[in-house]
This record gives sequence, structure tokens and C-alpha cells, in this order.
Amino acid sequence: MTVAELNKTNPQSSQNDAGVDLNWLAQRVEYGLYQDCVHCGLCTASCPTYVMTGDENDSPRGRIYLMRAVVDGRANASEKVREHLGLCLDCRACESACPSGVQYGKLIEPFKVALELSAKGDDRPPLLLRLLLKHLFPYANRMKLALMPARVAQSLGILKFMDSTGLIRILPKTLQRMQAMLPPKMALFPPQALPEHLSAVGPKRAKVALFTGCVTDAMTPETNHATARVLQHNGCDVEVVRGQVCCGAVSYHSGDEDGAKAFMRQNLKTFDPSKYDAIIMNAAGCGAMLKDYAHLMHHDPESVQAQAFTAKVKDISEFLVALGPIKPKNPIEMQATYHDACHLCHGQQIRNQPRQLLGMIDGLQLKPLEETEICCGAAGTYNLTQPEMSHKLGQRKAEYIEATGATMVATGNIGCQLQIQKHLHDRGNQVDVVHPVQLLDQAYGPVPKS
Repeated sequence: MTVAELNKTNPQSSQNDAGVDLNWLAQRVEYGLYQDCVHCGLCTASCPTYVMTGDENDSPRGRIYLMRAVVDGRANASEKVREHLGLCLDCRACESACPSGVQYGKLIEPFKVALELSAKGDDRPPLLLRLLLKHLFPYANRMKLALMPARVAQSLGILKFMDSTGLIRILPKTLQRMQAMLPPKMALFPPQALPEHLSAVGPKRAKVALFTGCVTDAMTPETNHATARVLQHNGCDVEVVRGQVCCGAVSYHSGDEDGAKAFMRQNLKTFDPSKYDAIIMNAAGCGAMLKDYAHLMHHDPESVQAQAFTAKVKDISEFLVALGPIKPKNPIEMQATYHDACHLCHGQQIRNQPRQLLGMIDGLQLKPLEETEICCGAAGTYNLTQPEMSHKLGQRKAEYIEATGATMVATGNIGCQLQIQKHLHDRGNQVDVVHPVQLLDQAYGPVPKS
């Protein structure tokens, strides 16, 4: 694509008017990071959007070319440029494939924030979605309240009736998409909040803090409860620290850097890393964000504190394997498959640990999944902001899962759980999608009463 073609959708802008705040970008992205890409193309086969479209501009190297062209003043952040960059899932599969060690996430994430900050008119998400992203999704308690009518409607069969009769179409499109992503078996009354302290089963081996998250805590609180019990069974005292808030990912990826930093600072204030052997996460997207605090805050007064915090953040599977997991005693006779959540396998380079834990469960057969490291299309709020591409990727993932013949899918991220479940159900497949800790929890059994 030539510079003239890049700029033609924004003819009133000059090459010196990039359409984004280049000074803001320069403070957050070292220019050398763009130059690390040698445009070899080895990343293209791993990029979900390039696999689907075959368009070079939808590949990682193509997007780096576009970003660098804007930064160099050779192109404007035109509608076409925004379209190609906005279609990126930020799955970071390209990082795993890149032989040159290109840190693509450190390029695309701040660049997309810059695009959001400068967006006007049709370039901005719908007002309702912007309000939800800013004032609902990052707040677990608000989400819980907002979900109560949905829990009641689902329990009474109202949502199923609205869906089957087409009445669901009276809702705004954003709410229709959100309704479609609801867990299919929400309890009418969710479990009570975890207590602040849970004692280890048997000899104490570690003391950990559990990061409960916002979407997980609101939509699948059973995952947090299962995580706590599995940690207890493995000899961990578990602290559920009060005052913790959203990791900041929803705000940051929506262009609200100030809001994201406020959440980060609150979490740094709430958690004292020196008190714990680890700060445990069970959502891949949140874990990748928490582990990025040190980078995102390296110019802030809290930079040293952020480094200490980041050093203690561990995914539940990563932590248990390093600790030395205790083998569960109860067998589970089932054929399951495992989907690699992008921000676990690419963002945190955690692949074998979840499989190792599931492999300890007697009777559980783990079926291999083709394209297991290709994004399912969830990607945080991507299924709301880019519904067409998200749908294509979700259907592709569902097809490969069906080909395994598995009766259960395990994956280490709440977004993947909801996305895969939706697309399997859309195809008439009632396979359950769970977090690996839920299978481990079942295999360990109840925590003995003290």
C-alpha cells in the first residue's frame, strides 16, 4: 500500500498531520522497537486476521509498517489505517513466532490507545459501548448488580424465549452481543464472596494472595472459588485481599490510560508483595496486564513498586507446577481438549503447565486441538468492537474443537470460555467450557472442614 493510498481516505490532512499525538507515542514507545522487525513474514501464518483475510495490512509486519509510516510522517492515521490496526486482536501470537524478538505488544497496545484518544465521529465505538467499557466492565460489584436481571431471566427461560422468537433484536446491538456471551448456566444466586483468609490443607507450603478480577468475579465466581480450594489442597494459605480492583486492561485498551493507571495504583497500594510468595491469577488477560505493570509504569513514581508487584504475579498453573502439585485422588472419566488462551501462551509463554496439571487427573484423556494457539476471537472486548471478525474466528475455533470429539473444553481465560461456549452452542453443541482449575477442584474434592 502506497502512502498516497494510506492517506486518500483523509485528504484534508497533510503528512505532517499524523492524526495522532506523536509526542504522546514517543514517550511510550522506543523508536528502535519498530526497527526490530525485518519483515521476514514468519509471523504471518500465526496471525489470526491474516489467516482469515490474506491481506498484508492485516499481518503483524504490515501493521508495523503502517505504524512506523505514521510515526515517520509518511502516512496519516486515516480511516483505512485505523481499520487495519483496529482489526488486530493483540493476541501476540506473532511474538511467539518471531525469530527477531519483536515486542509487538509494546508497539500495538500504546498505538491503539493513541488511536482511541484521537478518534472522532465514526472512528469511535458506539456511545453505549463506551459507557459500558468505562463505567461497568471494570467494576465487579456493578457487574454483579447488572447481571441479576439476566440471572433471573435466564432461570425463568425468558432469555431463551426472547432468543427463539427474535424479541432479543429489540435490544441495542451492543446488548445483544453481551447477552449472547452470557454463561449458559448461571446460578440464580451466585456463591457468597470468598472470605479474606483460607487455610492450607495439610502442611503449609506457601502463602499467596488471590487476584479475583472483575469479569471472572461477576460472571463465573465459581472459578475463583475453585482456584482457592485447589490452592488450599496444595498447602497454601490464601488471602483474598480487600480493596483490590480491576487490573486496568479494559480501560487501557479502550484508550483510557488515566483510568487504567488509577486502577494500577490502587492495586499497588492494596497488595504488599513482601507478604506473599505469589499473587495468583486465573485469567490470562488479566495476568498479562498485571505482569506488564512494570513496563507500563516505568516512568511513574511507582515504578519500583510496580516491579516488585510484577515479580510476584503468577498464573495458577505456573505457580502450582513450580511449587510441585499434589496429585488429586478422584478420577474424572472424560475426553477433554485444551485451548491455549493467547495471553497465557503468547503473552506469558505458559503452555505445558496447564496440560501437566490436567494430566495428573486419572481417567481424563486430553485430546489434541488443531490450531490451539490461534485466537478464538474473544480478545478482551474484541467480540464487542469487532464482531464480524470475532464471529469468524469463533466459528473456526468451534469447528476444530468439534473435530476432537471431546466432551469438555478447558481454557485458562474467562473471555475464551465465554466466546468458545457461545460459538459451540450456536452450532448446537452443548459441550461445556471450563477453567482447568474447575476440573482440578473436582478431582481434589471438598476441602476438609477445620
